[in-house]
Amino acid sequence: MTKPFYAEPILNSPYEVPIRHHALSDSGEPLNQPPIEGRRRSKYVAPVPKSRKVKTDIRKQTSLDLDQTKDGESRYNPTPIINEIRGHIATWRSLPNPSDWGVTPTTQRLLQHWRNDNFSGPRPFYCQVEAVETAIWLAEVARKNKQYSRIFSHLEGANQDANPEIFRLALKLATGAGKTTVMAMLIAWQSINAARQPNSTLFSRGFLIVAPGITIKDRLRVLKPSDGDSYYRSRELVPQDMMVDLNKAKIEIVNYHVFQRRKSHDLNAVGLRLMKGWKDEQIEELESEGAMLQRACGDLLTMKNVVVINDEAHHCYRERPGTHEEEDLKGEEKEEAKENNEAARLWITGIEALKRKVGVRAVYDLSATPFFLRGSGYEEGTLFPWVVSDFSLVDAIECGIVKLPRVPVSDNAVNSDMPVFRNLWDHIGKKMPKKGAGKTGDLDPLSLPNELQTALHSLYSHYEKEFEAWKQAGIGVPPVFIVVCNNTASSKLVYEWISGWDRQVEGERQNKHQGHLELFRNYDRHGNRLPHINTLLIDSQQLESGEALDTNFREIASAEIEQFKREKAERDGAAEADKVSESELLREVMNTVGQKGRLGEQVRCVVSVSMLTEGWDANTVTHILGVRAFGTQLLCEQVIGRGLRRQSYELNGRGLFNTEYADILGIPFDFATEPQTVVRETPKPTTRVHALKDRQYLSMRFPRVAGYRADLPSDRFSASFGPDSVLTLTPEIVGPCTVRLEGLVGEGVDLSPDSLDNMRASTVAIHLTKFLIQRYFRDGEQDPSYMLYNQIQPITRRWVSECLNLTGGTKAGMLTYAEIAETASELIYQAIVRSVGDERENVIKAMLDPYNPHGYTDHVSFITTKQTLWETRLSHVNYVVCDSDWEAEFARVVEGHRTTISYVKNQALGFEVPYRAAGTTRRYIPDFVVQVDDGRGADDPLNLIVEVKGYRGVDEQIKAETMTNLWVPGVNNLKNYGRWAFKEFRDAFAMESEYEKLVASISARVEEQA
Repeated sequence: MTKPFYAEPILNSPYEVPIRHHALSDSGEPLNQPPIEGRRRSKYVAPVPKSRKVKTDIRKQTSLDLDQTKDGESRYNPTPIINEIRGHIATWRSLPNPSDWGVTPTTQRLLQHWRNDNFSGPRPFYCQVEAVETAIWLAEVARKNKQYSRIFSHLEGANQDANPEIFRLALKLATGAGKTTVMAMLIAWQSINAARQPNSTLFSRGFLIVAPGITIKDRLRVLKPSDGDSYYRSRELVPQDMMVDLNKAKIEIVNYHVFQRRKSHDLNAVGLRLMKGWKDEQIEELESEGAMLQRACGDLLTMKNVVVINDEAHHCYRERPGTHEEEDLKGEEKEEAKENNEAARLWITGIEALKRKVGVRAVYDLSATPFFLRGSGYEEGTLFPWVVSDFSLVDAIECGIVKLPRVPVSDNAVNSDMPVFRNLWDHIGKKMPKKGAGKTGDLDPLSLPNELQTALHSLYSHYEKEFEAWKQAGIGVPPVFIVVCNNTASSKLVYEWISGWDRQVEGERQNKHQGHLELFRNYDRHGNRLPHINTLLIDSQQLESGEALDTNFREIASAEIEQFKREKAERDGAAEADKVSESELLREVMNTVGQKGRLGEQVRCVVSVSMLTEGWDANTVTHILGVRAFGTQLLCEQVIGRGLRRQSYELNGRGLFNTEYADILGIPFDFATEPQTVVRETPKPTTRVHALKDRQYLSMRFPRVAGYRADLPSDRFSASFGPDSVLTLTPEIVGPCTVRLEGLVGEGVDLSPDSLDNMRASTVAIHLTKFLIQRYFRDGEQDPSYMLYNQIQPITRRWVSECLNLTGGTKAGMLTYAEIAETASELIYQAIVRSVGDERENVIKAMLDPYNPHGYTDHVSFITTKQTLWETRLSHVNYVVCDSDWEAEFARVVEGHRTTISYVKNQALGFEVPYRAAGTTRRYIPDFVVQVDDGRGADDPLNLIVEVKGYRGVDEQIKAETMTNLWVPGVNNLKNYGRWAFKEFRDAFAMESEYEKLVASISARVEEQA
C-alpha cells in the first residue's frame, strides 16, 4: 500500500500558513500514517552521519556544540527559539487592526500589500512573507518588549561565541522557495522606512549584498530598483506610490572575493629592492583595509550603519578557535575543508571591516542550508544558532513549492545492504581517477566502472521517456540531466563517455566515439560535431571565481567554447562575440540552460566539476547523478537543490500546485523514495504586459488619494438614502441564530439570541448615533462633537426604520456589534454626504499621498501566464489581461467607441482608492480608467473610472458609495487632475448599450452647461 506521503505529497497552499504535515520518523523517512493536522514544528530531520571522533548517533542531533552543557545539550540550540518566535508571530499576525501591530505606518502598508492577493502574477509565498515578518517583528515589536528579552539573550550569546564582532540573524528557506524575493522585501521595508523616517535608528538606506559567486551576483541585479527586471516592479513587491522612496536606496552587490586585499604594486623582485633602498625599508605589499572597502563598497562608505545581506550565507562564518579538525582530514576532504575555511574567513572579515569603517545596522543571512561546513571546528551539518525563521525542504515539498526528489529504495544486487545506486561512490570511488590524473595522458572513457555505466544507462532510459513526454506536450525546451563529479579527470571521462570524444591522431583530431547516450551526443553518426551542443562540461568553481580558466580545463572544453562563440556571433553579431571572455561565455551558457532564445536553450545534459553553483536557477532539471563522495546530508541537500526548482507555478482546481519530481541516483539522500507516475502538465506561455514607448501620447496621470476631508455644514444635516444605503443582516454575517443542542438521551433544546429582543429600535439608534459622531465628526484628537447629537439622531432612527433588513433570525440589537456598527455608520455617513448634492465638489476634498501625490501609466510592467488577453489599440499598455469575459467585453466596447481617447486596465498601475469597512481602512482597486471626449475636446477629457461587477455585497456597496460621494467630488475639488466620474457596469450583455447611454448622457449635460 502506498504511503500517504507518496500518494498526496502536496498538502498545503503555497500562499497560506501550512495546516497539515506528513508523519516522518526521527530520521526523516515518511511513515505509513495519515497526515497530521497543524503545522510541523521546526526540527532538522535530515539525518547527519556519524562524527569521526565521537561514536554517537548523530541522526537525532539538533543542537550545536557551542559550549555544551552537562546534559550534552547546547546552550544555543536554535530550534526551540525558532518555534517560539513562530508562535509569537502567528499571534501578532492575527491581530485584525494594523494599529495594534506595533510597527510604523510604512511597515503596516507593506505588510498589508504582501499579504493580500491583488497581484497580477504569483504573489509572495507564505514562507517568503513569514521570513520578512520575522525580521520585522524582531526589529520593530520584540525589541520594545521585555517579555521577549530571552530571545535576544539567546541570539546575542550565540553571536558572541561565533561572530563576536557582528550580530547576525539567519532566515532559512528551502532551495527554490525564493530567497531573492525575500531580500527584495527586506530592502523595501528598510529603505522606504528610512526615507520616511531619516532619523530613525532602526532603518537604513544603504545595503551591501554579498554573494558567493558571479552567477548569483549577476542574478541579484534585480534587487536594484533601477534594473529593467527589478523585482519591485516585475513582481509588484512595492506599491507604485512607494517607488520614489525606494529609489533613494543605495545598493551594492558584490562577490565575497572582493574582500581579498590586492597587491598594492606590480613591482618585480628587482623593483622591490630598489624601492626598499639601502635602508631596506618595509613596503606595504597589500592595499589597506580602507582601500579595499572603497573598491568593494563604493558609495556605501558615505553612509552610516548599512544593512548587510548574505546570500548562501552558510559560506560565511568565523571558524571555531582552538580546534584542529581540518588537520585530521585527509586527501580531497582536507583540501575541501581548507577551501571552505579560507572562503568563510575572507567573507566574514570583510563584513567586520565594514562595521569598523561605517557601522553595520543589521546582518541578514539567507540560505537553504545555514549549517557549519566541514573544518569549521563545529559539528558539520549543525544549524547556525542565530537562525530565527525556518521553512525546510520537507515544508516546501508539502506546499508544492519545490519538486519532490526520488532516490532508489531497492535493487536486485544481492551483495549490498543498501541499493547500489543510492550511494554509488561507495562502489566506484576507488576505481575513479584521482585529481590531476588526466594531465599525464589521455584517459580511456571506456574504462568507466561497470556500476557507473549501468547507472548512466538506467537514469538515461527514464530521461528518454521524459524527453518524449515534454516533446509531446510542446514545452519547447528539453528536460535537463545533470552529473555532479568530484574532479576534472572524472568529469572529463564521464562527459566523453556520454557525449562522444575525439583524439589527436598524427596531428589531426579524429573522432573515436559518437557517445553512448544518443540524445546527449555532440557528434553525428559520421563523427562530425553537431551544430548545437547537447552536453555541456562545466567547472562551477572556476566560473564563479571570475578568474581566467585553468589551462587544463580550457583545453578540455576548447571545442565547446569555439562552438558557442560561433553560435553567439550568429545570434548577436561578431563584435559582441569578440567582447566576451571564455569564462563569461560558458557562464552565459550555463545560466541560460532551458531558457528559450538563449545560448543554453537546447542543452540537455550538464556534466559539472565539483557541484553546480548555488543560485543556478534552471527549472528544467529532471534527473541528477552524483559521481562523488557525499559525506553529509548537508552536501546531499545542496546538490539535490540544483534540481528542485519547479517548472510550473499554476494552481490546480484545489488551489494547490501539481506535484513535480526530480529523479536522483548516486546521492545518498534519505528521503522520498517510492516511484510515482508523473502526469506532465503543459506549462503556459508567459506574456510581458507593459507601457509602450511609441504610445506615450496615450499616457494617463492619476492622483494617489490617501484620505478625505469633509467640511459639512454643522447647522443642518440631512440624509439621502438609496439602494446602496440598505444593510441586510444574515447569519452569514453575524453567526448562526438558531442552534440545536441534544444529548445522548432526553429532549433537545434550540438556542437563539432572544436576549437582543429586549433592545428597542430607539436604543439601537442612540448607540449608532454616538458611534457615528465618534467616528466621523471629530477633528483629529479632539473630543467628538456630541452637540450634533440632536441633528444626527433622527437620521439614524430613520435609517434603522427604512434601510435595515433582518433575515434568518438576526436582531436589530446586533447593530451594537462593533464591526456591524462600523458598516452601518459608514452607510449612514455616505447618505449624509450624498444629501449635499451638487455642493459636494466644494465640501469634499481629497487628501493626497504626501510622498507620491500622483502616478502614471508609464510604469506598468509585469509578466502574466493568463491566456485571455485583449491586444489594445487605444491604451498606453499593450494588453488588457482579462480576469473575466466581462472585462474582455468592456475592452471591446471601449476600443470601438468614437469618444474614447485612451484607456487602461488598472493592473500593476498603483491606482488605489482608500475606503473604510468593518472598522479598518482598506484599498479598493477599480477595474478600468477611460479618458472620454464628452464634448469638451481631447484637451479636457473626462476621466471615467469603471467597475465591471456582477455580485455586489456590502463591501461593494461601500466602495461604490466612497467613489461617488468622496473620491470623485474630492478629486474634482482639487482642480488640477482634470474631471473625474465613476460608473459600475453590472450586466455583461447590456454593456455596450449602457456605455452608449452613459456617454450620451454625459455629453448632453456638457451641452446644457455650455
